[in-house]
Amino acid sequence: MTLDDLELFRIQFEDVLDGRRMIGAYGVAIVCTADRDELWISTEVPDEQAAELAAVFDGAARATGALEPPALERCRPILERDGRALVTSGGPSYVFPDDTRFASDVRVERSDAPTAEALRDANPGNWHPVEWNELLDGQLGPWAAATEGERVVSLCHTPRPLTPRGAECGVWTRPGHRGRGYAAAVTAAWAALVRPSGRHLFYCTGVANRSSQRVTDRLGLRRIGWIWRLEMPRPPDDAQVHPLSALRRAQ
Repeated sequence: MTLDDLELFRIQFEDVLDGRRMIGAYGVAIVCTADRDELWISTEVPDEQAAELAAVFDGAARATGALEPPALERCRPILERDGRALVTSGGPSYVFPDDTRFASDVRVERSDAPTAEALRDANPGNWHPVEWNELLDGQLGPWAAATEGERVVSLCHTPRPLTPRGAECGVWTRPGHRGRGYAAAVTAAWAALVRPSGRHLFYCTGVANRSSQRVTDRLGLRRIGWIWRLEMPRPPDDAQVHPLSALRRAQ
């Protein structure tokens, strides 16, 4: 069965979707594909406001290309009526083809290999020690890491919970090692690790993150559209904590 791009978006975010309502920060998201746009409204928005937002969305012009959809700013005065200050963000989402590959000489460790334990002391420095150990213990989903000597120089992991139909990756590369294909190598390795589960595999990034978008070009990923958000900003510490981590539960 072939799925359209909007249904793929729903699979990508099925862990936070309840119909057209979205679990998460107060605000809205607008998903834009080549054929259709769809409005998702946070469950924190009261029903009366949600009805206003839906009416505004239905009456607005569609987005084109990488441009912010006109309906987003039309939603702002409704959402900020009580004095809240919201922020806008957006970027493209991609789906992996079944045959994603990337040739590289870099050494890559995967979470399903017994040698992964050797990375216990190789925290690249941007992970809380608790989360790093949880990652290596398999509690935060599949991952693949490129190593150079004793250091992790690039990492592709699973920043959100796996769902029955989907998995999304997140990628980081040490600043001095960017542009060498490491991100593409670990992302392809992550895809090879998760693909046997039969899930649809997703990659998303920010509208201004050109280096991340170059990774999608190297891997031949297919863009399914754009997702734009107008929402309450999350505290920096909250945004960086994996949803499955014990640190999240301790907050």
